[in-house]
Amino acid sequence: MMRWGLIPHFAKSLADFKGLANINVKAETIQERAMWRVPFQKRRCLVPADGFYEWQRIDAKTKRPYFYSLNDGKPFAFSGLWDAWKDTNTNEWLLSFAIITTTPNELTAQVHNRMPVIVQTRDYDRWLRRGDVEQQPVDVLKPYPAEEMSAQEANKAVGNVRNNGPEMRVA
Repeated sequence: MMRWGLIPHFAKSLADFKGLANINVKAETIQERAMWRVPFQKRRCLVPADGFYEWQRIDAKTKRPYFYSLNDGKPFAFSGLWDAWKDTNTNEWLLSFAIITTTPNELTAQVHNRMPVIVQTRDYDRWLRRGDVEQQPVDVLKPYPAEEMSAQEANKAVGNVRNNGPEMRVA
């Protein structure tokens, strides 16, 4: 099990990252920032899912949630990066990860300006393979085809972390 919200191996303390949302990383800057560069080269992962939520801003106080999934209903995987951080006080390791996001496809753009990168099944092995730094799988970090996805308005209760379950997927 890993914590969602990447804590880089070079962090001096966990407190330095308390409250910082390193849950997502932009595909466009993944090779530019030191925090993401090494995990992108050496610690790529797949994050299994069967859908994701995005919120459409209606006005300053109102957001409408949408649930996105693949048309065939099958599970899929987001592209992710992971890292291991050692607490020098306890000598315990914390494994954490972040999901990579990209520009939205035509379907998600109607609601939000980003979407998670869904890795095509044919690219799983390539995404996970470590090795030649010159041949990083940057081309995998693109929007998933909109015509292979569906969206539906979700239950507004999904905005509360205490609510969980399949009933959150529909309004």
